[in-house]
Amino acid sequence: MAENPELEGLVSQLSETATAICVLPECRTVAKRMYGNLVRRVKLLSPLFEELQDGGGGIELGNDVVKGLDSLRIAIDSALELLKSVHEGSKIFQALQIDKLAGKFEDITIQIEAALSQVPYNELDIPEEVREQIELLHAQFKRAISQLDSPDLQLVKDLAAAQMDDDPDPAVFKRLSEKLHLRTTADLKRELLAIHEMVISCGGVPEGVSEEYIETMSFLLKKIKECVSADNPDVDAADIDKSSMKHRSPIIPDNFRCPISLELMQDPVIVSTGQTYERLCIQKWLDAGHKTCPKTQQTLVHTALTPNYVLKSLIALWCESNGVELPKKQGNYRNRRPGASGSDCDRAAINALLQKLANGNTDQQRAASGELRLLAKRNADNRVCIAEAGAIPLLVELLSSSDSRIQEHAVTALLNLSINEANKGTIVNAGAIPDIVDVLKNGSMEARENAAATLFSLSVVDENKVAIGAAGAIPPLIELLCNGSPRGKKDAATAIFNLSIYQGNKVRAVRAGIVPPLVALLKDPGGGMVDEALAILAILASHQEGKAAVGLADPVSVLVELIRSGSPRNRENAAAILWSLCTGNGDYLRIARELGAVEALKELSENGTDRAKRKAGSVLELLLRVDEEVVGS
Repeated sequence: MAENPELEGLVSQLSETATAICVLPECRTVAKRMYGNLVRRVKLLSPLFEELQDGGGGIELGNDVVKGLDSLRIAIDSALELLKSVHEGSKIFQALQIDKLAGKFEDITIQIEAALSQVPYNELDIPEEVREQIELLHAQFKRAISQLDSPDLQLVKDLAAAQMDDDPDPAVFKRLSEKLHLRTTADLKRELLAIHEMVISCGGVPEGVSEEYIETMSFLLKKIKECVSADNPDVDAADIDKSSMKHRSPIIPDNFRCPISLELMQDPVIVSTGQTYERLCIQKWLDAGHKTCPKTQQTLVHTALTPNYVLKSLIALWCESNGVELPKKQGNYRNRRPGASGSDCDRAAINALLQKLANGNTDQQRAASGELRLLAKRNADNRVCIAEAGAIPLLVELLSSSDSRIQEHAVTALLNLSINEANKGTIVNAGAIPDIVDVLKNGSMEARENAAATLFSLSVVDENKVAIGAAGAIPPLIELLCNGSPRGKKDAATAIFNLSIYQGNKVRAVRAGIVPPLVALLKDPGGGMVDEALAILAILASHQEGKAAVGLADPVSVLVELIRSGSPRNRENAAAILWSLCTGNGDYLRIARELGAVEALKELSENGTDRAKRKAGSVLELLLRVDEEVVGS
């Protein structure tokens, strides 16, 4: 190539970055396939960079070559950064954020493809076989943009079960341990370090996620550790012995120490300057009459203490991994409600948060609503305390905030508060239902998911079912069921099921067009929504208008197959739907017989649940009656 310092520098950088990508270790996270595909494709670019480095023809190259290669350099640099972050990052965080992570890989793929489009290969003096390889590679990048990897549905289900079930099956954590490659004590320690580094580098939590993510990650890591220890008690004990011999007094990270006592914090709290202290130490400081932050010497705007749950979770994980036992708590703190065992409820702190909700600027409202969201999630006593302080009307007002994060925090705080039965009435009486429905229609995906879950929680009270349906909740719930995230679809389905217990809402759901997408979900077992779709269809088919709509969606073949091979509950619901359809309709009976329903129903009538046996027997009676009529004629 002609002497061109700028071009030579570009080619050198491209070659070095490509080499760095080629030598990256194998990926052992849920992003393994995306990671491997990107590394493989970048490797195939290496011959181009080698040829450009070797030079050869001495032809003059124009600015368009430099511009195209510079775009490629930027894209390859971004690829290396993403790949390193995946290799070094938290496996649990990547699993929880797999959709966003897939989006990042797609963005990089688009970026590289666009850069390859800009490179004028006809101006480069490279062998024909290299040119052909690059053209084929370019076509691969184009195809990859429209061919996203399908999610691991079992992983999605297990993560949801681990977070949402009251008592998850231990097998869930066993599968998560395998899927996430967290199989040994060493794996778990690396994961803890990765979570710690992520929190420290972000100054709290990564952009776009809530503090609840860190709590969720801590919980999952703890349960997976219990699973690993149970499966490998000898190995785990040996690892601990080696660790304790090598490091009997592990070095406490500086940010885990209280700036006052320099001891490991067990109950870290945040003061108004943003600094974190051990609660007992900073409380003594304040009780002595000090009005400043010990570390920064800034004047404290208020003396409320806000629990630092993110740091507390990290400290607990660090202690568990290093065999360190936290000291026992010493006494109770002021403002804690009498008899509130394990409560984080601090009256002064909550009142300060409510002042921010009512009178603060956008940043203060965002922080305060987020903190109330976490407090309401922690325990039952907090939910009572927050409601008694008057938070619910203020949170309802924030449902119409133009700030998406405030809206998310407000609706999620109301969701957490609604777990308390008395709070359900307070939320409804504050006029929340129309605003929650508006969030369900127009909010961010997280806000819509939590709005659906809130409506489900409120709909446990029968009179609320009527109000929620009348407020127009069902059409946006159907939209979330069809186009939401996996979690959003589950939340929408549970809300729709509960609302449909009221007859008027059955009609609303049918007329809003819910039946065709539900039948489509039945025909897509990989989508993970068969259980929910069957349960809703069973309740809709009990109504005449619902029955007609279900029949028009042509579900008989999939119902017969589910009766034959579904789970016990799915076989039961499929039989119930088939019975509703076949009652008074000979066409469906004939179709069912032709599809082999008789044998499946006989088997179900002998081995199904009590309800399944009854429904199967009823359909068999209808089939027998039709056969007799045919013989008699």
